Amino acid sequence: MNTRENGYGYTAHDLLWAADPRDLTVMAPLPHWIDADWLTCAPVVVRRESAPGTAPIPVGIRGQARNERHQTYLARKSVIRSVKPEMLARAMACGLMAFHREFAALRTLQVLAPQLDAMGLVWGPTGGVGFELASGLPVLRPDSDLDLVVRAAAPLSVEIADALRAMNRSAGCRLDIQIDTGHGAFALMEWRADCRQILLKTDSGPLLTSDPWRLHMRRTSDEARQP
Repeated sequence: MNTRENGYGYTAHDLLWAADPRDLTVMAPLPHWIDADWLTCAPVVVRRESAPGTAPIPVGIRGQARNERHQTYLARKSVIRSVKPEMLARAMACGLMAFHREFAALRTLQVLAPQLDAMGLVWGPTGGVGFELASGLPVLRPDSDLDLVVRAAAPLSVEIADALRAMNRSAGCRLDIQIDTGHGAFALMEWRADCRQILLKTDSGPLLTSDPWRLHMRRTSDEARQP
């Protein structure tokens, strides 16, 4: 799913609440951990996959255990609420986010959030941390990772990239920072000046590229030339 605006305006990592769980497309029997009670209260997570503007939204259902994940699709008309990762970051900056549990991932987020805001970045928590903060459902564990997405339609400056890497080295838990270029995302720690190729996760699947922004810039240029 592209980060750029699309037919339904949702992007990878967005959390969506369905008016009716029956609007989820069931391609096969659901795993045993997915029941009606969970589907009623838990959001689904938008995932990367090509989808026309009229097609159902590609999403994933996550459970309370780390290995509980299931891919499916959600009818667009069923979405009654959505939360983007950057909305959670803004809520934190405004003092509107409550932290009810003392886990390393949450403590690390509270330390890093003001630093990320000071850099002027568009960012937000994803993964289990984002899911729990947005839904209130207790999916985190003491050893949970902290996953962050940073939106960057243009290459990051050397100073910003170095500052983000320093955060990774000093974090109080395992930290995974994904840089989203608008047409794909890559892991910050895999991106180095001497790196010849990097894995970019796109809506068409993963690809190796020497410049993770090149695809975005080429598509943006092509779109600008369209009548």
